[in-house]
Amino acid sequence: MATVTFFHAHPDDEAIATGGTMASLAAEGHRVVLVTATRGELGEVPDGFLAADETLGARREIELARAADVLGVARHEFLGYHDSGMEGEESNARPDCFATADRVEAAGRLAAILAEESADVLVVYDEHGGYGHPDHVQVHDVGVMAADLAATPVLYLSTMDRDFMLELRRRAAESEFGPDDDELEGADTMGEPGARITTEVDVTPWVEAKRSAMRAHASQIAEDSFFLAMPDDLFADVWGQEWFIRVRPEPVGLGDGNREDGLVVDPDGILAGGATRAGVPG
Repeated sequence: MATVTFFHAHPDDEAIATGGTMASLAAEGHRVVLVTATRGELGEVPDGFLAADETLGARREIELARAADVLGVARHEFLGYHDSGMEGEESNARPDCFATADRVEAAGRLAAILAEESADVLVVYDEHGGYGHPDHVQVHDVGVMAADLAATPVLYLSTMDRDFMLELRRRAAESEFGPDDDELEGADTMGEPGARITTEVDVTPWVEAKRSAMRAHASQIAEDSFFLAMPDDLFADVWGQEWFIRVRPEPVGLGDGNREDGLVVDPDGILAGGATRAGVPG
């Protein structure tokens, strides 16, 4: 069995972007390790949600522990940086935030975990972090460097299928369960064009685990939000697949519509994760 490490920026990113893949790998018996760069201290939270003496970072740490348990995570570590806030905010310049962290130092911290785990696979974000958040971009840069330092043999970029997102925006606008204008804002620049994607994992057997993990992040994902309030069949349509770009081993013959349906977990090309290996028809 393989050890697959997922590197994310904030609590809740793991559930939204890769929760189904993580749950499917854990169900197959693989060791799933989660590393989170920050505690998401600068996320938005409704007035009165936190106790008088409670910080958002502390609440999100608890939420992440619950989500990790749902997804079958064997080990979780924080990398130890502060949330940088959204792109363009003054908080991007904080000396202790992840966006301003020394990349070599940060990569060394992550590489130490990869080496300790003898990780077979590392999953980070695409080059612009999916949607440009400074911490997400730094996850890519630090993660790729760490994979090189630790000589991790398999490297993937978690992304979104931009073509799918644009179609989703069109469908959602026609649905009674459609989102508010800001909930799919930026769909035309999210993720990567479909032609670049090498890997699409069918996670429909684990959408309820993914939904439960998202629900665990109650400070960030409200129960009445578009994402959690949609009917079960629509939720499965929207969240039932997760996308990746394989960096190494070289994805020969993949892209331009040709996609593998799981993650390579060793240099010999063995695939893991997703509905196919669970015996669920695709």
